[in-house]
Amino acid sequence: MTPAVLFESLWNDYIQRLCPSAAKVHQLLQEDEALINDHIALRTFNVEPLGIETLAKPFIELGYKACGDYLFESKKLVAKHFEHPDPTQPKVFISALKIDECSEALQAIVKKLVAQVDASQLQGYEFLYAGRLWELSFADYQTLAKESEYASWLAAHGYGANHFTVSVNQLKAFDSVKGVNDHLRQAGFTINEIGGEVKGTPEVLLEQSSTMADKVAVQFIEGSEIIPGGFYEFAKRYPMENGDLYPGFVAASADKIFESTNG
Repeated sequence: MTPAVLFESLWNDYIQRLCPSAAKVHQLLQEDEALINDHIALRTFNVEPLGIETLAKPFIELGYKACGDYLFESKKLVAKHFEHPDPTQPKVFISALKIDECSEALQAIVKKLVAQVDASQLQGYEFLYAGRLWELSFADYQTLAKESEYASWLAAHGYGANHFTVSVNQLKAFDSVKGVNDHLRQAGFTINEIGGEVKGTPEVLLEQSSTMADKVAVQFIEGSEIIPGGFYEFAKRYPMENGDLYPGFVAASADKIFESTNG
């Protein structure tokens, strides 16, 4: 396994199952060279045998290293980001819901889901884009959604890239995140404007924006329902004092990017 093969598998799952519109966005922004993927994001629960470490393990085996820790108190999330020694490889942002801080009703549903997972399913790389490893009722999905959009999204979709991210730094046609937003709006896409359409500033060395999540069909025990899937993000990084582009993430901005999957 190589990073390129893994990310191709994640991409194929993402555009087929979670964010079909990403293929069109990709086409709209494609220039002479292949688009650079700044990072992907993965979601999980902080419950054994799941957790950030479980999702990080395949990436660490490919040479990735943990580089930053983040806390999202209002959403009850923790996160880490991982980088590869080869700076052309995408960064990986993995977050987890701290279910011990959630209601007993949410904890009971999550425990019911996790009980269906065998640790053997979490070996290798394929589980990272395997989708749901459990059965879920739409009634439980709705219960989760009332308390935590994050929990309901993860319960419904399971494992796969919540989003991919175009590096705006590489684009020749656009030198700003807002320029990308305007271009996509003209093509009919809806931009996440929660907290402003561009999250972050040059002063914090990172600007981000995203489309609102696609609506996709998901199979529940009771039948198929249309719910929010994945979205596409856009990031522009600014140089630090040493001249290198800032490699990290800004928690206040990421907090608003999470809102892209709000239904």
